[in-house]
Amino acid sequence: MIAFVLASASPSRLRILQQAGVDPFVRVPRVDEDALLAALPDRTPPVRIVEELARAKADEVLAREGAALAEEARAAGAEQMVLVGCDSMLLVDGRLEGKPHTYERAMERWRAVRGRHGVLLTGHALVVADLRDGTDLVVTHRGADTSDTTVHFGAPSDADLDVYLRTGEPLECAGAFTIESLGGWFIDRIEGDPSSVIGLSLPLLRRLLAGADLHAHHLWRPGLVG
Repeated sequence: MIAFVLASASPSRLRILQQAGVDPFVRVPRVDEDALLAALPDRTPPVRIVEELARAKADEVLAREGAALAEEARAAGAEQMVLVGCDSMLLVDGRLEGKPHTYERAMERWRAVRGRHGVLLTGHALVVADLRDGTDLVVTHRGADTSDTTVHFGAPSDADLDVYLRTGEPLECAGAFTIESLGGWFIDRIEGDPSSVIGLSLPLLRRLLAGADLHAHHLWRPGLVG
């Protein structure tokens, strides 16, 4: 058995995993994203930025919660643990946009992108640990990569945007939009992986697992296969 740890507070990421057969442990990272971004060198490529944020989240949870997670995972019968940190940002006109947090900022961003397209970058950092060595947690593999999906925005009216943003749904979402709920009204189409736009790319996670000689079905909850 392999224990899976999601280092994220995102309910959308949790929902993707649960619908894909995985029941993860969830731990919320405590990372100062603004400070980390400010510390990166100028002209750091956008792909590297989202990967660094994902790594920071995975590493922070591992450092703070690793021992407790190992104990909990062993109690559940696991011999390995997979921990994944995630980060998503929207690339528009060469500039990365994260969560808007406020109605005003979200409205400004939507007015700038409606009728246009952007690239949603979703970075994942994976840590694999062996739990069989007594009480120690031994990291055996690390990997990181980014998925990119082109998002074509519709041209909603200011009235639609006003009501949408006042629901609060997109204020804590990268790029100020969603595709899986109310925001789906305002996205014309995407080119790429839909799960990555929601926040966690299953194809990317599968490839990262393969780099550690693991398979997706290793993470599935018991009882799925009769």
